[in-house]
Amino acid sequence: MGDNDALLVLNKDSDTMSVLDAETGETETVVETDFNPHEITLTPDGEKAYVTCSLGGSMLVFDTDTWSLLERIEHEGFDFPHGLAVRAEAGELWLASTYSSLVYVIDIETDEILTQFPTHQDKSHMVAITPNEERAFVANIGSESVTAIDCAERRILGDPVVGEEPEGIDVHPDAGVLVANQNDSRLTILDPETLETTGRTLLGENPIRVVSSPTDRYVLVPNREGNDVSVIDVQHVRDGEQRPWEIARVPVGIWPGGTVFDEAGDRAFVANNKTNDVSVIDCHDWTETTRYDTELHPDGIAYLAR
Repeated sequence: MGDNDALLVLNKDSDTMSVLDAETGETETVVETDFNPHEITLTPDGEKAYVTCSLGGSMLVFDTDTWSLLERIEHEGFDFPHGLAVRAEAGELWLASTYSSLVYVIDIETDEILTQFPTHQDKSHMVAITPNEERAFVANIGSESVTAIDCAERRILGDPVVGEEPEGIDVHPDAGVLVANQNDSRLTILDPETLETTGRTLLGENPIRVVSSPTDRYVLVPNREGNDVSVIDVQHVRDGEQRPWEIARVPVGIWPGGTVFDEAGDRAFVANNKTNDVSVIDCHDWTETTRYDTELHPDGIAYLAR
């Protein structure tokens, strides 16, 4: 971890982004956003940050050096714009608009919308892209499904059913597509090629995100109503078979949500929506070591390596 690395934390009820020193938790600056910022991601070079302001119907683009607003992206189809994922080699940002169930593809050099298309599902909320960047997967809260998309062709490949109110989603290079189902407290595992379910694992109460570590060994799932974080070991051996399995549950603040690792995977940071702070987790012994204060209702979070 660099001496100047920062945490970027979106505060939903303050309409701000807190920039925190990743080592000390001290607030470097507070940046104003549009109404109700939810999710954030960075360009591969770390020079720009994209912030979806879900109730404001916009996506903001910030310069991560000066924190000046570079662009405000709006579109008539934006209805609770939310989940973000970068397709780095193609220079694309993928955005899911929840209530319009539209997927947008945006050029990260020009910040222009390249195309948009419907999932034909209900409440398309979060998006994840495979490591080879050939497929995207969108979690549809209202349809109990995940939409698989051919990235190059912008073509829907299928909508496998996963569980009750799927929201958190990630594509692990070894384990496959991991989906957190809020209402049945299960992690569903899909084969990214066949779209078949290969496993299901019990989580905590109301799992809300899925975030893989940089080492690819562990996956964290914050459980919003359990006030804890499930630690999934993707190499766990059970009944003679290797499968993702919960090995620990770390108590954090109230209503944990946005989660991110540092570059090495030594520490993780979890935004606690209702205690207005960020839990810092030691990823060697899976304990909370401290908390950083933020503004009101922190959720979306990103790690900026400087």
